[in-house]
Formats: sequence, C-alpha cells, structure tokens
Amino acid sequence: MTIERYTPAMADEWDAFVDTSRNGTFLHRRAYMDYHADRFADHSLVARDDGGRLLAVLPANAEGSDIVSHRGLTYGSWLTPQRHFTAATMLELLAATCDFLRGEGFERLIYRPVPHIYHKYPAEDDLYALWRMNARADAVSASSTIDLRRPRLLDHGSKNAVNRALRSGATFGRSYDFASFWAILEEVLATRHNARPVHTLAEMQLLHSRFPEKIRLYGAYVDGRMAAGVVVYRCGRVAHAQYTAAGETARRMRLLPALYSYIMDTDCDGMEWFDIGISCEDGGRYLNAGLDAQKAGLGGRCTVYSSFTLDFSGCQ
Repeated sequence: MTIERYTPAMADEWDAFVDTSRNGTFLHRRAYMDYHADRFADHSLVARDDGGRLLAVLPANAEGSDIVSHRGLTYGSWLTPQRHFTAATMLELLAATCDFLRGEGFERLIYRPVPHIYHKYPAEDDLYALWRMNARADAVSASSTIDLRRPRLLDHGSKNAVNRALRSGATFGRSYDFASFWAILEEVLATRHNARPVHTLAEMQLLHSRFPEKIRLYGAYVDGRMAAGVVVYRCGRVAHAQYTAAGETARRMRLLPALYSYIMDTDCDGMEWFDIGISCEDGGRYLNAGLDAQKAGLGGRCTVYSSFTLDFSGCQ
C-alpha cells in the first residue's frame, strides 16, 4: 500500500469512500470538514492499494510537529472499507502511516477513534493496532448513550419531569430558528460555564444548509417562545445531541427530558442510538457527576470517546 496527502481534486473520491466505509459519518465528508479550513491546517491522508484504489482515508490536521485526526471534528480515525480489510491490514496501514509522517518531519500522531456506536460494521482494528504499536491513551471521556431499540430506562424523577412538562402547556417540535436557539445557547454557556459554542451561528447555519436532513434543531416552547433546544446530528444509526441548552424558564420547568423524549419518540425511526453527549472535561480527568447522573436518569449508559498518542520514535 501507499500513503499520500489528500488534495481537493480527490474530494468526490473521498466522499464516495466515506459514504460506503464501515465507520465514516457525514462529519467526514469534505463539505463538513472544509467549512473551517481557515482554522485548521488540513493534512488528511489517503491510503491506496497496489492497484491505486482507495483503501482508507484519514481526516487530519497538522499542529506543529503533531498530526491530529482531526481537531475540528468530534471524532476521526482511519476510515476503512466494509470488505477486504483485516486487523493485519490495519497493522500494515498504521506502520506505513508512521513511516510516511516521520518522513514528512512529524513526531507524533494524535488519534481519535470513531466510537463503536457509529460503526456500520465493527471497525476496531485500529484500537488493536494502536496497542500493538505502543500508543498511549491520553483522553478517555464518558458520554451517555440511550439504546433506542429497547424500552427506555428513565428513572422516577425523569418520568415525573416528562409528565409535568406535558401537562404544563409547553409544546415541542422541529425548528429552523437557529438564531433563537443560539441566543439561548450563548447565554447559558457564558453565564454558567464561561464558554462559547464551538460553532458560530453563521457556521451552524452554513452547515445546516449543506446538510439539512443530517443537522436538525428541535425546540421546547413556552407561550410560543423557544425556551430550550437541541441540535441533533443524524449520523447513520446514531442521533447525537451536538448542542443542548435550556433557558431559565425551561430549567425551572425541567423541559429537557420531555424534549429529548419528543425527539426519540417522533424522529428517530430506524435509528439505534441516541447519544446525549460527554459529561467530562480535561480529557476525562474530571467527571461532572451531577450531569452524568441526569443523563443516566434519562436512560443513558456510558460510551467512551478516546484519544491516543502514537510517538513515532517508539513505533515498532
């Protein structure tokens, strides 16, 4: 096999491969990846077999002497085909990746695997190869995932919150009013976490225009005004809550459990998982136990988002 840098001329070939891969989602399509090309120095890679056909693609960016897969995405790793790819192939691929990147002057690969819930077919060959090549785990974050194929495991408090919200007169539905939601989101993040959304409103509106059925906004309304919202990324069999925010009124009325239930009950047909998101900071070293408990009360159970560092000097 051979490794080479991705170029824009490969965009159609790249996207077609992502769509048929075992572990790619729409986040790995170039129309999503390239919206923030000004913030990340793209250094994506492609692997080809001896016949020149695509064997795998790696979304990645350069950061000094490091290659990261990919800092601008929730997750990213070598995306691999459904057929004719084995654990032995991944060992060869990762060794070739080390040789190629070392030859380009890089020292480390920071590798962020796609969590298993997003896999169309099992695709954890890379975890095995990372271990074989002495990579170390430097981030392990706990996310909460609800199994949509089984009865929901709501605790007593969450059931009561849903019932109270439904009796309160609040309404729930899909929305296209990203501006109203972003105002809530920015206020909540600023006042409660001293933070800002990763995406600006303009960026999210751009991404929604490119992926209108993959990126959906749902709102909870009180007296006709949005009080809370959830932006959901629809990634194959997974609905991922990318952004969630509730204003003061929605928090007092505990509208989020009912809004989550509305989304799962009305717009997740055929999907298997609802990923409510990570409850950790600092790469998993700090767990917000209260937030994790709230998500567990909704029926969420732990799925791991991890990151590994492969030092080329230690590759074997």
